[in-house]
Amino acid sequence: MTKTSDVVIIGGGIIGSAAAFFLARDTTFSGKITVIEKDNSYQGSSTTLSAASIRQQFSTPENINISLFGIGFLRNLSEHLALNTEQQPTNSLDIGLQEKGYLLLASDKGQETLQNNNWIQKELGADISLLTPALLEERFPWMNCDDIALGSLGLSGEGWFDAYSLLQLFRAKNKELGVIYKDGEVTGFVKSGDEIIAAELKTPESVSGEKISGEHFINAAGPMASRIAAMAGIDIPIESRKRCVFVFNCREEITNSPLVVDINGVYFRPEGEHFICGTSPLDGHDPECFDYHVDYNLFDEHIWPTLANRVTAFESIKQINAWAGHYAYNLLDQNVVLGTHPDVGNLYFANGFSGHGLQQAPAVGRALSELIIYGKYRSLDLSIFGMERIINKTPVKELNVI
Repeated sequence: MTKTSDVVIIGGGIIGSAAAFFLARDTTFSGKITVIEKDNSYQGSSTTLSAASIRQQFSTPENINISLFGIGFLRNLSEHLALNTEQQPTNSLDIGLQEKGYLLLASDKGQETLQNNNWIQKELGADISLLTPALLEERFPWMNCDDIALGSLGLSGEGWFDAYSLLQLFRAKNKELGVIYKDGEVTGFVKSGDEIIAAELKTPESVSGEKISGEHFINAAGPMASRIAAMAGIDIPIESRKRCVFVFNCREEITNSPLVVDINGVYFRPEGEHFICGTSPLDGHDPECFDYHVDYNLFDEHIWPTLANRVTAFESIKQINAWAGHYAYNLLDQNVVLGTHPDVGNLYFANGFSGHGLQQAPAVGRALSELIIYGKYRSLDLSIFGMERIINKTPVKELNVI
C-alpha cells in the first residue's frame, strides 16, 4: 500500500494537536503529519468543554514536572505558536491565562497527605504554600475555615485559561507548519503482522470509506480511546465519564478567589463576573456515559450545600447555566497511558488523562514526538506511565487529600 502519511494522529483535540505541533517543529523530522478529527466544530470535544485549568499540586514527580513544563509553555505562547506569515504583536496570543492559584483544603484526615505532597512539590520547584486556618482567614476573609485543618495554595504557576483559544492557536500553527487536518472518523485498521499499515475512515466526501496509510499512528481519541484501541486488538481500561460544570452568580463581591477544591472534592472558581463549579459524581453514580445531559440534582443536593458551607455569601447564589463534557477515565489509576503496546509496535497511546489532559498536553505532545522521532524520551522521562503498568495492573496512584 502506498504510504499517504508518515504520522497519522487520531483525534484533533488538544492532545493530538500538541503532538502534531512538536513533531512538525522538530527540524530533524520531515515527514507528513495528518490529524483526523470527526468533529471540526469541537462542540462536543473534551478540550472545549473542560474547566480549563492547570496546577502543580500532584504527588507524583512526573505529573508535577509535566505541569511545570505546561505553565512555562502557556506563559510563552508567542515563542511557540506565533505565525510567521502574519505580522503578529508578540503579546497577541492571549488565552486569558489567570494565575490565581489552586487552593486545596484538607480536614484533619487529609492534613498529613497535603504536607507530604507539598514537600515533593517544593523540591521540584513548584511555588506552593501551606496555610493554617488563621492564614486562610486572613487571606480569604469570605471563607469559613471552621472545619479546615490546612490549605495548600499555588502562589504562581496555577490557574485557568481559555481552552478553545489554545486549541485554535495550535491548529493555526500546525497548518502553517504543514500539518494536514482531515475531517473523518476512524472505523478500523489494516494490519500487517504486528503493525498497523493504514486507518480506515468514514469521511464526509466518501461515505463508503477510504484508507490513509502511515508509518506511525497516535491514539489521541479522548473518551473514545478504548474503541480505537479495540480496533487494533488491544484492551485498555479507559471509559468515557460525564462531568458537569455549573455556572452561578453571587450578589456579594468575592475578591481574590483562587480555584478552591473543598475537602469533599467540590470545586469553584471565578469565571468573568460569575463562578463555575463542579465535582465528580457520587460513588455508584458514575457509569460509562456518552450523553451530554446535565445532572442538575448533583448541584442541588451536593454542590450547593458544600458551597454554602464554605462561603456564607454562596447561600443565596443563583445557578444560571451548565454544561456537560467527558473525561477519558483510566479505571486503573486515573493517570495517562502513554507509549506503545508490545502487541502493536507503531500505535502510540496518549489516553486516560482523567481530567488532566488539557494541562498536560504540551509535555505529552513533546513526549510523543520524541518517542516517534528518537525512539525514547529525551526531555522528561515519562516511562512510569507506560503500557506495562496496564498489562501488569500496577497502578501509579496520586495521593489526594480527600
